Amino acid sequence: MAEIIGTFLLIFFGLGAVQTAVLHGDMSGLWQVGIVWGGSIMLAIYTVGAISGAHINPAITIGLSVWGLFPLHRVAPYVASQLVGAIAAAAILYAINASYFGLVEAERGIVRGEPTSIVTAMCFGEYFPNPGKLGSEGVTDEQLAAWKSSFNQPMAFLAELLGTAILAIVVLATTEKEHLSGPKNLAPVFIGLCVATLICVIAPLTQACFNPARDFGPRLFAYFAGWGSAAIPGPNGSGMVTVYIIAPIVGSILGCGVYQKLLRPFVLEPTSSS
Repeated sequence: MAEIIGTFLLIFFGLGAVQTAVLHGDMSGLWQVGIVWGGSIMLAIYTVGAISGAHINPAITIGLSVWGLFPLHRVAPYVASQLVGAIAAAAILYAINASYFGLVEAERGIVRGEPTSIVTAMCFGEYFPNPGKLGSEGVTDEQLAAWKSSFNQPMAFLAELLGTAILAIVVLATTEKEHLSGPKNLAPVFIGLCVATLICVIAPLTQACFNPARDFGPRLFAYFAGWGSAAIPGPNGSGMVTVYIIAPIVGSILGCGVYQKLLRPFVLEPTSSS
């Protein structure tokens, strides 16, 4: 239940910021969206961290399990709970913004479910490169083709893998009990700032996922809400799986490994009193 609630908070605030930017034009820059995502992570961790550890991310859950930091038999229930929380948040956000989706689609001549409807589908799932680069006017098939060819799948995979690896390292480093100079109960703040900073660097390329539940849960909702093939599989084809599911999982496993094997052995042990 804690993972459902924690992931709901993450997606409701973070995805809500994306929808505010796309549908209302009320975010003036990438940092504003990024810091809301960072704040949502911080709030979610403080809210449910003492109960479930606040993984709120299948990639983190799997990465911890691979390195023996989380029981394998609990992975499936955690991942399922994270997906439920993400889908619930997407559904609530759609309900309260439904009329604005219609207005934006009418203004830009978008037919929901057509390839060009990714400019509103990006309010749920993610695409590479960021569809925000298509501007705020109507989108032609030619513009869509040029957009699609501007950033390839291998580089998108690398961006998501690297971003998630960095996130995993920071998660373990800031929550390490033996790290005497670590932030202790301020760890959620630094994890949130890490995500906000990563978004500023990677979001122009892939929308900055780092979390399979964040992408697939809302994307699945969008599929059934009328976006159909524009949501699944979308114009990126197999990239929906490789970039937004496989890359974060591999990145988390690598990041957890880097911390456990290369960094943690050099973390100072507490000095025992004589």
